[in-house]
Amino acid sequence: MSFSQEVKSELAGVECKTISEMKAQAYGMTIFSKLQRSDKVLFATESPMIARTYSLLMTLITGSIFDVNIPLNRKSLRDKQITVTSPDFPSRNILLKFFGHSSDELSLHINRANFDSEESFPSFLRGAFLSYGNVTDPQKDYHLEFVSPFQNLAKDLSYLIEEIEQLAVKPKIINRKGSFIVYLKDSDGISDLLTLIGAQMSALQIIQEKMLKSVRNTVNRKINSETANSNKTAKASAKQLLAIDKIKKKRGLESLPNDLYELAILRVENPESSLRELGEMLSPPISRSGVNHRIERIMELAEELG
Repeated sequence: MSFSQEVKSELAGVECKTISEMKAQAYGMTIFSKLQRSDKVLFATESPMIARTYSLLMTLITGSIFDVNIPLNRKSLRDKQITVTSPDFPSRNILLKFFGHSSDELSLHINRANFDSEESFPSFLRGAFLSYGNVTDPQKDYHLEFVSPFQNLAKDLSYLIEEIEQLAVKPKIINRKGSFIVYLKDSDGISDLLTLIGAQMSALQIIQEKMLKSVRNTVNRKINSETANSNKTAKASAKQLLAIDKIKKKRGLESLPNDLYELAILRVENPESSLRELGEMLSPPISRSGVNHRIERIMELAEELG
């Protein structure tokens, strides 16, 4: 099961507390379906749970019977569609009239007469997402979208989301293969929206994944920094060893002053150690800058030897 399917499964299990919430959710599920007005099928989905949710909501708000039709053979993509029909609503056009839409509307708008107040917005958004919403696995990316067959409907949805103070987000709209996509890319906005519409557990997954990514990025930066420092130390050490070897072959290390001789021996024995670590090995110990000063003297002596 994909993350998007997990979210929808969680949302389908949310119980509406009032008739107003039921109507708002059923309305969202209805108008965001990509079915044609003339279709006898009122709602279609691949999820039996979502189909039953729609059937129950419509039965409760209309008093009519809504049948869930599950194909016996669900091997092909077409056969996977579970449909909802009703003898009292022989077409989607008649169902849309129930929600206040006239038959001559060419492009659907959100009819706010179906909301008693702004408190119905979360239920409506839940319905819209169940009908035609998607959210990307937070391990891969942060992206949540609602797909609309109508541009006006997409714009209305975007405005409605912007009005919700708890979200403080501004969705964007793009055209993708004839459909209009209302989407969010901000992880905080996505988790807030999912929490608002009832998918608290899914929202928590996004928050946790964001925290894990932050920790991983911090660790990676530290590792990269340590690797860079290690490479820098290795290159410097190699140059120092070459200088010490030149002095050894041309004059002998015994020709060095005692302080430089001691450091040269330590460097040969500890090629991977940093200057600070070498300073701690000396007797008495000296600072990193002190070690660096002695190293520079060794390098200068080697250079003088040609």
